[in-house]
Amino acid sequence: MINQIDIKTRERMEACIQTFHNNITNIKTGRASPTLLHNIYIEYFGSKTPLRQVSNIIVEDSHTLKINVFDDSITSLIRKSILNSNLDLNPVLQGKDIIIPIPRLTEERRKQLIKVIRGDAESSRIQIRNIRRDANDKVKRLLKDKIISEDNEHTSQSKIQIMTNEYIKKIDCILEKKEKELMKF
Repeated sequence: MINQIDIKTRERMEACIQTFHNNITNIKTGRASPTLLHNIYIEYFGSKTPLRQVSNIIVEDSHTLKINVFDDSITSLIRKSILNSNLDLNPVLQGKDIIIPIPRLTEERRKQLIKVIRGDAESSRIQIRNIRRDANDKVKRLLKDKIISEDNEHTSQSKIQIMTNEYIKKIDCILEKKEKELMKF
């Protein structure tokens, strides 16, 4: 029973780390890349749809992305979604296509991006702590139902805390690495 809780907790924490890593991987250092827009979703036929499923994202040059929209009726929705993202991009409509100039990274822009990834890191830490809380609650329920002993509860909570510390360290390492990458000129 406790092993299952540990396994599920580790899986959930691993998924959290993966999500954080994917989110900050999309923040690039001033070069145009289609992955920059992979976390943008639009409301399409009543469901959230990834931008890359309703359009073709092309790199025009190192500082410009071009989005070929499959359905012209959602061009304005796509533009609005890009504007509302925290990427600070300013899409321009050009016929039925959307052109996105990628601004050169000034020191101010780099600092803004670092603030964004630090916010993502803190959200991920909070998610990890929430996963820890859920796991500890399950262990406490097992103790309350007299399925496990107090010693088992204490041991299990210690394991969960060690796991939590390990995953928070992983988040900090990923964050530090990305900050160094963003501050390189």
